[in-house]
Amino acid sequence: MNTVCVDGKNFSPSKIICVGRNYVEHIRELNNEVPDELLLFVKPNSAISTELTSFHQEALHYEAELSFLYENGRFSAVGLGLDLTKRALQSELKAKGLPWERAKAFDGSGLFSSFVYIEKISSELNFKLTINGNLAQSGHIKLMMNSPERILTEISSFMRLEDGDIVMTGTPKGVGEIHLGDRFELTLFDEEVELTKAAWKAK
Repeated sequence: MNTVCVDGKNFSPSKIICVGRNYVEHIRELNNEVPDELLLFVKPNSAISTELTSFHQEALHYEAELSFLYENGRFSAVGLGLDLTKRALQSELKAKGLPWERAKAFDGSGLFSSFVYIEKISSELNFKLTINGNLAQSGHIKLMMNSPERILTEISSFMRLEDGDIVMTGTPKGVGEIHLGDRFELTLFDEEVELTKAAWKAK
């Protein structure tokens, strides 16, 4: 089983639950409709990777996301993730009204920073993604259409979460294609205090 690290302790998530269309500007940049209810999809444990790939049957796109780890009935830790997407395939599947798993849940489609334990979820959590030193995405918890608390309540209404499961809360505007050799750096802040960061070079 693939693992993620929380303050030096390893967890093997049974699943990753992802929120789609949670930032208005991202919805607009992809010309999507604002959903009437929370849009969710799932990645398996095999999606977790430590290597950033630029190609998996087709070119891949990146989506940086604020992520939470579930433990003891609540979100106990926070980190950052990259949700890798087969955008062309996703568009085809959406047009046919079919599920997204082939475009979202493939092996290696989820990368994560280390997580840090939190007593409570700060209203000032924010993050940035730079690619080759240039700002590509920036997100803030206040810009999310659905709060972490609401997301957890909704998921728990129909699905049991196991300790170590991860919830990715959606991506802000600025998504794009990954190119071979690109250097990605993700940094998470509580207001201006750095909490965790991660870096990868695309292969």
